[in-house]
Amino acid sequence: MEKTYSQYTHQEKPFVPMSGYGILAVAMLMLGAIVFLFVFRQIFLGVAVSLVWGVLVSGFFVVNPNESRVITLFGSYIGTVKANGFWWANPFFAKKEISLRARNLNGEKLKVNDKVGNPIEIAAVIVWQVEETARAAFEVDNYVNFVSVQSEAAVRNLASSCPYDNFSETEPNEITLRGGAEKVNKMLEDELSARLERAGVKVIEARISHLAYAPEIASAMLQRQQASAVIAARKLIVEGAVGMVEMALEKLSEKNVVQLDEERKATMVSNLLVVLCSDKSASPVVNTGTLYN
Repeated sequence: MEKTYSQYTHQEKPFVPMSGYGILAVAMLMLGAIVFLFVFRQIFLGVAVSLVWGVLVSGFFVVNPNESRVITLFGSYIGTVKANGFWWANPFFAKKEISLRARNLNGEKLKVNDKVGNPIEIAAVIVWQVEETARAAFEVDNYVNFVSVQSEAAVRNLASSCPYDNFSETEPNEITLRGGAEKVNKMLEDELSARLERAGVKVIEARISHLAYAPEIASAMLQRQQASAVIAARKLIVEGAVGMVEMALEKLSEKNVVQLDEERKATMVSNLLVVLCSDKSASPVVNTGTLYN
């Protein structure tokens, strides 16, 4: 059973640290006191205040735009700071930086088999960003590597779920990698979102960036595509020619231009189809005799 958001061990919670500017003023006063103590040779007291000052200043940290800090204390998750600014928190807090910026993953070309077993090359571009910092920090070992590995797995699974092209007459509406770009991209985005949810990662966009037959079959599949295109074009031409012949016979009959018996109609239909369906220009032959000679 897949986990939902509420079932994950760690969930992000906000943490509001103290402003760093007030503590900075205290630190500057302490620094002046340290100088004063050493000048007047209060060495022991000066060292003690210096140690306190060192611990105090180690609590400063900065959160830049589109960044966050995951705060932990001795292995316990305290919260996440997403507000930009100069802050101070308990010096014993560990502050792990996690970027919230959108990132691009330009996947490498993968050689896989499509649904019908044809070897193909495929690659995808993924735009993603961390949305839930607690899961990114604690649910996976390395969320950047997790995104890379899961993205490759999703692309491989997508390629094996759809054919590169549809040559089947039994399933004419089947989604293909080449013909169903928007649907294929949506399928990839949905699968990636499900896979990366554990890491608290949001998929902004996922698109196929490269798609081709593997080199060893590319030439043969190109010939097959060309043959399919020629057949489809011929079918359209024949359908149009039949319609034109039918219209010509109807007009001749309506206007009583000429009366043709069945044999002459068949001859006329044959000649018109040859002219209309030929891939070369027809050479006209002038009949100097009668209709029947």
